Amino acid sequence: MLLAAVPAFAHVTVQPGSAAKGSYSTVSFKVPNEEDSASTIKVEVNLPVDHPIASVSLQPVPGWTAQVTKSKLTTPLKTDDGTVDEAVTRITWSGGKIAPGQFQQFPVSFGPLPDDADSLPFKALQTYSNGDIVRWIDLAQAGQAEPEHPAPTLRLTAAAPEGGAPTATATGSAAGAPAADTTGKQTAATASSGDTSDGTARALGVAGIVVGVIGVGFGVFAGRRRGDASA
Repeated sequence: MLLAAVPAFAHVTVQPGSAAKGSYSTVSFKVPNEEDSASTIKVEVNLPVDHPIASVSLQPVPGWTAQVTKSKLTTPLKTDDGTVDEAVTRITWSGGKIAPGQFQQFPVSFGPLPDDADSLPFKALQTYSNGDIVRWIDLAQAGQAEPEHPAPTLRLTAAAPEGGAPTATATGSAAGAPAADTTGKQTAATASSGDTSDGTARALGVAGIVVGVIGVGFGVFAGRRRGDASA
């Protein structure tokens, strides 16, 4: 079973495996070496002609030279920058080497991705130094086992709505929503507490003064009574 699973890890793939429809995305074609005694010396990736991509740009890969092939489009693409009548249909990397037991990633920026498709297959050819060519061109079929040499495929997901949907936080409020203004309430509560304390202090002060006055009056009255009694 383990031996049967090994080839699945050695497929040429596109990573990440999904991107939003209509977006500009950067993906990498990950190419592993499957042979024990030969190196990969050329990688060719074909872009889908039924869903052409208007803008394609490459990130340089040290040791490799990239060649881009463009083709005229039967139906021109309308973009925000105008009408595009030709698009990239093939990218070929050569001049480098992927040794046995190693892999190489080839980053590419695409956009805008089509919004009328659920996936984009990129048929790829991997050439080895011994002359072997592995054709990663088989398309997966629903309900069937994965083909022996599946084409790298980018799954297209529904585009996120503009602004994005608010996400609930642990406290139940929406992420990005303005936080409840508790400062005013806290200030009012503090002021109310302060007013209550001041009122209590003043009441106690007045009560003390009254008690003091009564005490003084009682003392004076008692002194007079003692004076009258002694007379």
